Amino acid sequence: MKFFIVCPRGLEIPLAEELKTISERAEVKALGAWVIDPPPANSTGGLGVAGPMSVALAINLHSRIASRCLLQMTHVAYRKEDDIYKAVRSLSWEDWFTPEQTMRVDLTAHRSPLTSLNFVTLRIKDAVCDRLREVKGARPSIDTELPDVRVQAHLTATHATVYLDTSGQSLFKRGWRDDKGAAPLKENLAAGILALTGWKPEQPLFDPMCGSGTFLIEAAYRGLGIPSGAIRAGLMKSKEDASNPQTRTPAQEKTEPSKFTRYRPTRVDLVGADQGFGFQRLKPFNTPEFKKQWDGLCDVAKQDIEIGLANANKLKMAACDINENMITIVKSNWKRAGLPAQSGVLSNVRQIDALVAKSPFAEPGVMLFNPPYGERLEIKGGRDGSERIKGRGARDALPKNNNSPEFMEFLNQFGKHLKDNFQGWQVDVLTADMGLPGQVRMKESKRTPLFNGPLECRLFRFDMKKPGASSLASSS
Repeated sequence: MKFFIVCPRGLEIPLAEELKTISERAEVKALGAWVIDPPPANSTGGLGVAGPMSVALAINLHSRIASRCLLQMTHVAYRKEDDIYKAVRSLSWEDWFTPEQTMRVDLTAHRSPLTSLNFVTLRIKDAVCDRLREVKGARPSIDTELPDVRVQAHLTATHATVYLDTSGQSLFKRGWRDDKGAAPLKENLAAGILALTGWKPEQPLFDPMCGSGTFLIEAAYRGLGIPSGAIRAGLMKSKEDASNPQTRTPAQEKTEPSKFTRYRPTRVDLVGADQGFGFQRLKPFNTPEFKKQWDGLCDVAKQDIEIGLANANKLKMAACDINENMITIVKSNWKRAGLPAQSGVLSNVRQIDALVAKSPFAEPGVMLFNPPYGERLEIKGGRDGSERIKGRGARDALPKNNNSPEFMEFLNQFGKHLKDNFQGWQVDVLTADMGLPGQVRMKESKRTPLFNGPLECRLFRFDMKKPGASSLASSS
């Protein structure tokens, strides 16, 4: 089978490394070998993988960077809309889902000669529905919000590729986020950035502008070896799951199997075990063979979780934010993620101005943060919010030369704070402000182009001078 693994643009290289690691896990390797495409020269937003159908099980459970795992159904040449319609209608959709289930069709294109992508989307939907009506005597309903089945298509200048989405809701929706705050960072982007920093679990990690705690929680999951899909797989109960009588555990599924269960999260971003993954609503993955494979992967993951949680006190992590409400959100999300409140990490999560924040650890480590713009750039004790940068969204790009004297002064002071108090640290900053190095008056050692949704960003790295070193940073 062929798959396309979607990821945020700019993270193709760490995704390839992660997929290789997943494919080499003993329990995954026992189900069949994978062939992973090399990372492309240009950002494509994903990678191809060839392998057994169990690829979908492993990626949905373990990939921290992937957004979706798409199973390829067909790849055909086309010249007009009818060519795509005929190719899609010829597929045996009845082998994958039933007319009683709901569906949605999404389409992307790159240099397609067709003039109306909306019309192509409609023709693909008609092709699937016409096939099921012809074979089963009924057609599925369309649900654009929370469909049981998602059909994805991509058009190039000459070819159309049609996929079934095995993930369902995007994989960045882990199931632990209770509140996003003003400027959320998607969990899989945060995980990819962590991979780019080279942070190791034994190193200190510090986020001085933590927001809702995305970097912190993603780092904890990675450091403890907890699968990113643990909550959605029903392996680790979030606080909401524990109080939700509708949540079905894996044990319940064995004794009270529910075929193609409909699902409705209480919040758009809340995805628990009852919503699971898209492949769990597809016929082939509900056979005894694949249920056994899934149970096997989950059994190993449970062991990893148990070992990881037992070692939570070994994490050297800290975070702060100037907004007191954000600290409350971080602690709530941490608990919802199933992480132990007694681990010691939460005692290092405090409401402090980044301009005076210091690491609680004796040795240097990695500082990682996503500077807030707009709403969260409020300094308590002297700044009442009236000095905000006006007319800018929480993640709108800043101009290369920002003329706000308050913001310039903030960055200048923060750069000095880093030099004085974080000697020997590696500092990584995700920002849409391309002029940030000049504003903090430091030379970056590395810059990596990334995209936070449609917003072009840079991950800047600053290697802080150690005591006695002759230069602040080396350029590469």
